[in-house]
Amino acid sequence: MKIKKRTTLIRYWTTRYLITLTTGLLILSAVSFWWMEKTALEYRLNLLKYLAEETADRAIKGNGQIVVGPVLSKAIEEREKMINLNKTPIIYIVEPDGEIISTIPQIYIESSSSKLPAAIMDHEETVQKVKFEKANEVYIVKSPIIDHDEIKGWVIIAQEEASLNEINTDHGMLAVMMCGLLILGWAVIYVLSRKISIPIQHVANAAAQIREGNYDIQLKEEETREEEIYELVESFKEMTNRLIQMEKLRAELLAGVTHDLKTPVTSISGLIQAVKDDVVTGKESKEFLDISLKETHRLQRMIEDLLDYNSLSAGSFTMLMVNTDVNEFLREMVYRWKMTQEEQDFDLRVQVPDQSVIGYVDSFRLQQIIINLLNNAKQALVENGEIEVSLYEKENEIRIDVKDNGRGIPLHEINYVFEPFYRGEKKKLKVRGLGLGLPFSKMLSKAQKGDITLKESNECGTTFTIHLRKAET
Repeated sequence: MKIKKRTTLIRYWTTRYLITLTTGLLILSAVSFWWMEKTALEYRLNLLKYLAEETADRAIKGNGQIVVGPVLSKAIEEREKMINLNKTPIIYIVEPDGEIISTIPQIYIESSSSKLPAAIMDHEETVQKVKFEKANEVYIVKSPIIDHDEIKGWVIIAQEEASLNEINTDHGMLAVMMCGLLILGWAVIYVLSRKISIPIQHVANAAAQIREGNYDIQLKEEETREEEIYELVESFKEMTNRLIQMEKLRAELLAGVTHDLKTPVTSISGLIQAVKDDVVTGKESKEFLDISLKETHRLQRMIEDLLDYNSLSAGSFTMLMVNTDVNEFLREMVYRWKMTQEEQDFDLRVQVPDQSVIGYVDSFRLQQIIINLLNNAKQALVENGEIEVSLYEKENEIRIDVKDNGRGIPLHEINYVFEPFYRGEKKKLKVRGLGLGLPFSKMLSKAQKGDITLKESNECGTTFTIHLRKAET
């Protein structure tokens, strides 16, 4: 499989932005050049019309005669400078029929003809575009020489189109402006990309260290206004702190599990050795064997919990899902659990709706979940203990609350109650076990497309909620 070559964030964004910006500026420049040429052409044609009209006014004298002299030539030369053309236009002063009277400064019409073509003279528009043989396209601007409402002749100005379209100075200015925008745009995107990429690079480097197993990292404090970058850095910091805590917790839990498994083995070994060595005899030896048997059963339960948890984690657990009347199931199951408890110094209430609630569940696994929650609730009780189990429907699902009025879960332990092998400090001293009850119950719930959540916990008690699927009708 071919691996694509990767590039840095700065190079990725600056390169693509530069290509996009260059393309956009080229298109904008092309449109600007076209617009400038069009505008310049219209402007210069208007100046040529003004020149033709002024020349026509100056060429006619008071006696009605057309006179072309040095004064007129000088005035025309001054006006031509205003137009700012690289090439001087040709001005023809002609009779009404097109017979050439004079030209300033030179003639572009073929020498064999002393008259302008009829196509020019007969054209109604004062501005026209014609093409002569062996010549470029030429714009013709004409203005009549009028004396007492009588046309005495015409002033015809001819100028090549290429000369009218020449705007080298404007083109140069536009090119400088576009290059400046290109450099400025690239510099801005480079600075912004670098500003964004630096904190991301720090996070990436820190992630690489975590991947190598080094959790002791310190991210630099980044002054950034971008909310997404800030949240990324802060979330990574929180994740790192949580990983450090979880790594520390994992070591503690592993030591705790090892101790909990080792304790019954040590007890069994010591008790049996005492019987074997005749340290105890008679009734006392039988008592020692009974204790050993109980420790063996407790060790067996812990091993079974480990095996069940590993089986469910590996996905090799079979769920038998059927439609079940949860009302009746809950009443019977809670009653049977109460009857098996040696200590009955607590109140247990069950609240279910009047109408049947049908759920799509595995009854055996659901029983395991509820019994585990009931056992935890009982262990949390103090004097005048109460446990309440409530069944209700909410948000298109079935919910079962298991509530107690016990001591509650300490605030710093709430985030870890569903972590495997975790047991609170108080519970660790009071009850032996592996800390798999809640994690295993949560996995059983999720396997039934449900869940278990800690609804609330404070000094007044704790409430866990089981979420179940409703049966399809």
